[in-house]
Amino acid sequence: MTPVKKTVGEVLVELLEANGVEVVFGIPGVHTVELYRGLAASPIRHITPRHEQGAGFMADGYARIAGKPGVALVITGPGLTNTITAMGQAREDSIPMLVISGVNRRDSLGHGRGLLHELPDQHGMMKTVALYSHTLLNPDDLPAVVEQAFSVLLSGRPGPVHIEIPTDVMSASISVPAMRAAKAMRPNADAASLRQAAALCAAASRPVILCGGGAIAAENEVRRLAERLGAPVVTTTNARGMLAGHPLLVPASPSLEAVRRLAADADLVVAVGTEFGQTDYDMNANFGFPQLSQLIRIDIDAAQLARVPAVLPILSEAKAAVAGLLDVLPEGSPSRDGAERAAAARKAALAELTPKMRVEISVLDAVYAALPDCIIVGDSTQAVYAGNLYCEAPRAKSWFNAATGFGALGYGPPSAIGAAIADPQRPVICLVGDGGFQFSLSEIGSAADSGTKVIFLVWNNDGYQEIENYMIETGVTPEGVKPSAPDFLLLAQAYGVPGRRLASVDELAGALREANTRNGPSLIEIHQTRTAGATA
Repeated sequence: MTPVKKTVGEVLVELLEANGVEVVFGIPGVHTVELYRGLAASPIRHITPRHEQGAGFMADGYARIAGKPGVALVITGPGLTNTITAMGQAREDSIPMLVISGVNRRDSLGHGRGLLHELPDQHGMMKTVALYSHTLLNPDDLPAVVEQAFSVLLSGRPGPVHIEIPTDVMSASISVPAMRAAKAMRPNADAASLRQAAALCAAASRPVILCGGGAIAAENEVRRLAERLGAPVVTTTNARGMLAGHPLLVPASPSLEAVRRLAADADLVVAVGTEFGQTDYDMNANFGFPQLSQLIRIDIDAAQLARVPAVLPILSEAKAAVAGLLDVLPEGSPSRDGAERAAAARKAALAELTPKMRVEISVLDAVYAALPDCIIVGDSTQAVYAGNLYCEAPRAKSWFNAATGFGALGYGPPSAIGAAIADPQRPVICLVGDGGFQFSLSEIGSAADSGTKVIFLVWNNDGYQEIENYMIETGVTPEGVKPSAPDFLLLAQAYGVPGRRLASVDELAGALREANTRNGPSLIEIHQTRTAGATA
């Protein structure tokens, strides 16, 4: 029997389907047309952003909510370099992302012949940001390369991976392989480490648990552990919403002195899925987070375990490790003052914040009160910075933003679209500043095209207010911090998107509920000084 043959592009689409891909984000071009050959007949949905950076950010937001890799499909050269910023954010925040790009034909690579979209060494460039990057020189290697890419995405610490396919390989005919999904191979804690951790936990009288984004999948296990130990649970930005409303929860940044005192006073700290990065633990760069003499670290990344030493490092995915620890933890009485310590830390953390920040946090509270099922996706803007310091999100994955790790402006709008595509049943609020919004304004059109229920909540403070304040505080005369903004309502109207400018924050709940009745996107603007109640 003659084996069935298809082009590399057609087989690629089938391999993506086999690995559970339902959506790809991309902009087609002459360097990727052959990769699109099989898409029209595929159940995979294609979303077209207005810029390749938007494709990457959409894949990021999609991955955070869907819990599986986001996929971006971009052309060689500028298409791929436009996507690198999004890959940098994904790498810093441990978000699984597959970027598939074209590259010029095989016989041209490295020769500098001036071909369209040519780079000196595209693969070498990508290796600096991707966890894995491969140039498909042999068409028959496609199934193995796709499997390896997904194995990297699903096994270890997540991040971006990259496959580039030369234009002359895309149209090559290959035998259709047996379709199979890549398998996750995650490290699990060894029994000896779990017994040692259990002994340390049993001996502790003032334990504290620190949770990062890597702990989200272990939320139920972390709750049980916290209750068994009577341990306050501190959540970083990417873990915010875990244990929502629990008396042991401290939804505040470890950059705050109140949280640092809580950790310093503990006789045992259990850190789960957190890298101790600066944007969570040292936002003000004052190096004030305490040295923890009794630290258990649970992390999926051996390199991270080595970077911040612990008395007991445990290489494992979070869920398996915490579940295993619970299985061997001896019965005992929990710390009696855990809820009291957590309550004191919450109160003191809020008291540290400026009146302006507390007003901004009250706006976030109003958003969640108006739309309890919503997801807030933030850009780098002042209200988001305040929320990263303290925000009582109603559940895990209901608060995330780009004001962590890589810190890319313009992240919010496309990422919110990706999140809304991953979960169309929930309203998605894109909280974005007037400065950051101008990095990706045109993605309003992408939201309209895709019919996603994204509510763009624009926090307008007439420029880069955060940077202007910082310049003033450091004695630098502000310069370059007042970019003019368009009339956002008119811009939304140009895309057929309804908009509203609030006279008072008191109008916010009604505006959100009205926007939520629509099937597509909406825009609401809050001006920091012209909207009553937006500032202290």
